[in-house]
Amino acid sequence: MNVFSSAAAGTTRLRGARHAVALAAAALATVGLSACTGGSPEPAAPGTPGTVTSAAPVARSDAPTPLTGTRYYLGLTGQEAVIHAVRGDVDRVTARIPLGAGDCVRNTITISPYGERLAWVEGGAGKDAGALVTSMIDGSGKRTVERKPPFGGTANCLGSNPLVWNTNDLLMVQQDRRSVLIDVADNEPADGDAGNETLKWWSADGRSWAAVSEGKPYATDGSGVHFYRYTPPKAEAAQHDGWRVRSVSMDGRYVAVGWMNTDPSRNDGSFAVVDTTTSTVVDLPGEGDIRSILFTADEKVIVRRAGGITVLDKSFRPAGTVEEPAAVRDRTLLAYAA
Repeated sequence: MNVFSSAAAGTTRLRGARHAVALAAAALATVGLSACTGGSPEPAAPGTPGTVTSAAPVARSDAPTPLTGTRYYLGLTGQEAVIHAVRGDVDRVTARIPLGAGDCVRNTITISPYGERLAWVEGGAGKDAGALVTSMIDGSGKRTVERKPPFGGTANCLGSNPLVWNTNDLLMVQQDRRSVLIDVADNEPADGDAGNETLKWWSADGRSWAAVSEGKPYATDGSGVHFYRYTPPKAEAAQHDGWRVRSVSMDGRYVAVGWMNTDPSRNDGSFAVVDTTTSTVVDLPGEGDIRSILFTADEKVIVRRAGGITVLDKSFRPAGTVEEPAAVRDRTLLAYAA
């Protein structure tokens, strides 16, 4: 029988009220548990990490928006990863990160759940691992995480979501087929064990998470563990290397799932929501193919389709729609900060 316990309860210190519980519930440890898509080219502009640049304004509307926070998108040029921040009727470019040689940066650049930090891996041409780099959301405060046990100094940069956030302060990286938790604020490995589970993902606040144990997917809500079953659409399954969780609801009950690639490139999409207590697929309102689904810290559900965003409440009732500005419609939605 599996025995579950907290694996990061000893993590250094608490950093603000909204993160307080995250460090005490960072991971699962159990005996026997088993252990990148840019849009169309975007015109390059001069600048370095930390540059803040105005972009095209969003068309104004008299209708109230169901998303009053900031949506963060990833655009890719031939030379840069471009971070767009869209809030209200304003679309700004907040950071530009040089891609360098190889695919590591484009496959790994990611934003913490509350929109405070960036992280990515820098590796050379043909490399599948490199240096782990973090910064603030505007690209300032750039730091490289140096070698310190159990972190060997390099992180994997290819495959399905090699960097996974646990709140704003903890980042799970992969090295040598095992997971390591990095305390981003302290720029060193975190106290505690990341666990041996595979395909792990946390809710925005770190209280709940989902993973796979010995081939069996499960989710936890802080008070219990729910093993569940999910069978992806057979018509598409042969084109992919299986599926994984890419977002977890704040209460841990629901997970958004997406395909994994048959190549080592980036993939951030998701296409269905599964109730982990019943193993049923949730019928989501709206029309058109789903590109991604994101559970937010303020308990909304962002369902992104080709025609725009449908916002649902935590019970999956429609709360409104959002028209995306043309500059980001083909970009990857990385995060939403209320």
